[in-house]
Amino acid sequence: MFSSACASVVIVAATTAGCTGAATADPAGADRPHNAAEAGRQGRELTDREEILVRRAEQLLVKECMEKAGFTYWVGALPTVDDLSGNGSFLTDVGWAKRNGYGSRLHAKAQNIQRDDPNSAYAKTLSQEQGVRYSDALLGSPSSGMLTAELPAGGAVQTPRDSCLADAKGRLYGDFETWFRAEKTATNLTPLYAADLVKDQRFTGAVKEWSACMRAAGHDYADPSQAREKLPELTEGLSEEKGYAVEVDLAVAEATCANKTPLTRRARALETEYRRKQLPHHGDHIAIYQRMSLDALARAEAITGSTA
Repeated sequence: MFSSACASVVIVAATTAGCTGAATADPAGADRPHNAAEAGRQGRELTDREEILVRRAEQLLVKECMEKAGFTYWVGALPTVDDLSGNGSFLTDVGWAKRNGYGSRLHAKAQNIQRDDPNSAYAKTLSQEQGVRYSDALLGSPSSGMLTAELPAGGAVQTPRDSCLADAKGRLYGDFETWFRAEKTATNLTPLYAADLVKDQRFTGAVKEWSACMRAAGHDYADPSQAREKLPELTEGLSEEKGYAVEVDLAVAEATCANKTPLTRRARALETEYRRKQLPHHGDHIAIYQRMSLDALARAEAITGSTA
């Protein structure tokens, strides 16, 4: 399973510098703590459902903050578990692939949500002066000071110190500055070892077995990225419905072969191995990230009155 923020770096190594989950669903309650208080005794990252609950609480806190600043704010549409999955360099969840293909319709849905966002529409109705105030209240301004987080592989990212978003995260995680720095470390470890991992003979050997499986299924591709690159060519000239059927068929084959061959389990094992090598350097930040995430989950449960 690759639902946690950084438990699947090998899956996403070819596509992103951060850490996201690959297309698998959280097992139905398998050995999971029943609430955040119980989870707090364990060091782990949030499931997708828990992450969605935290986002919901964050949006409620942003709404409260914006209304105190004199503005109207709507809690927007939250992602589903499927929305948070499927971002890796190859699919592992056959069920997700059957429902979503490679996620083209999910992407279109997200674009529509962004286009129809009531907060964006509201901001456009404000005067220029009020619009600046709205933006500063929601997102912050450099004039109020900036927080800086150094990234593990070099470089840095900044964010305004004061804003309704910062306030919401601070209330959820306990300390926004500490959270910001820990999160940017824990979710950006991939560049430290991605290049070495994808060249590891154990990984490339598994990819070759995956390719042979795909070839036997009628899809002759050397690796998952090649299959995806060819998809537009395969669907060119087809109706939306037929093109989507081709997408789903290829995605299901990709995920099926990832599981029939050693690719999925080899990727998991190598991810664990390579990630463990970073613990002496970044283990403290990872521990803080996990602890504060679980603290935020407990607060989110109290704010929303629900559990994931």
